[in-house]
Amino acid sequence: MILKCNPESGKCYDIVVEAGSIDRIGELVDLSGRKVLVVTDDGVPSWYAQKVAGAFAGSRILTVKAGEQTKSPGGLETILSFLVEHRFTRDDALVAVGGGMVGDLCGFAASCYMRGIRYYSVPTTLLSQVDSSIGGKTAINFHGVKNIVGAFHNPSKVIVDPECLDTLPPRVFAEGMAEMIKMAATSDENLLDRICSWDGDRTELCRMISDALSIKLNVVQSDPYEKGLRKVLNFGHTIGHAIESAAGGAMYHGECVAVGMMYMSDGRARQQIGTALEKYGLPLSDDFDPVCLSEFVGHDKKAKSSHVTAVWVSKIGSFEFRDMTQEELKQLIMKGKMSQRNG
Repeated sequence: MILKCNPESGKCYDIVVEAGSIDRIGELVDLSGRKVLVVTDDGVPSWYAQKVAGAFAGSRILTVKAGEQTKSPGGLETILSFLVEHRFTRDDALVAVGGGMVGDLCGFAASCYMRGIRYYSVPTTLLSQVDSSIGGKTAINFHGVKNIVGAFHNPSKVIVDPECLDTLPPRVFAEGMAEMIKMAATSDENLLDRICSWDGDRTELCRMISDALSIKLNVVQSDPYEKGLRKVLNFGHTIGHAIESAAGGAMYHGECVAVGMMYMSDGRARQQIGTALEKYGLPLSDDFDPVCLSEFVGHDKKAKSSHVTAVWVSKIGSFEFRDMTQEELKQLIMKGKMSQRNG
């Protein structure tokens, strides 16, 4: 299946969702006559990057250390230094092979180098396949704040191969499901039902990935720079990012988003979201101090001087935006913790 991202502002690009597509990347992506740097991390099975590099003559592989600590000025410098040292030009390209960290870091490096060169994304985790690989957001973390330094820079093509998910640890697969649940909760009740009843069938998983991507594509095409509707994709992230900062690496991004959705939903919708999260062993609560979390929310890049625009879900398949002050968020977190204690 080929999906097209055609944002109102920016270059159109294809998203190929196909089992075995990583083996055909040389057919799907034409990089003849260009230098190619394949960027991956040491947590990704090495043969993925080797397959990609093998498809392009004269390509090189740069392997960085796995983990959010690499998505930093130091990690960015590593890639830029390689590009300079090997005399990459504006006509050359980067290919990100891995999860969201590699995609964000590689995409941001591509946006900076020579004021922007092309890059391609080969996401190998469920989270990156359904969410972070499309939309053009690239970033690094800085001074303990997630994604605070970044740029909008669209990939030239995205290759989504569901077979890459076979090598994922269960916990990493589950965090990707959290992002899929996020999409369904705000936009597609039928998809949430399918997520809850999924029995492991690979063909159905491929369809669910495509449907989740379609939800995101519909949003980013109409709001490429997050000035309005695109904020819906932040459901669960307002407090989720704060939990992630407080956790200091102990919790995965998707796990933090899972808890964040519980804070930002109510009624039957909250129950339905909780049921979906529990199916995949995702957390429904956290143990962090409410004041600490509200302070981290205040540092979030999406926070304005007086408020944060949060996404609230009371009915699956729909949502509303709520402007909340830091004090209101603190009270919401405290109320949420009482609900967590009371089950």
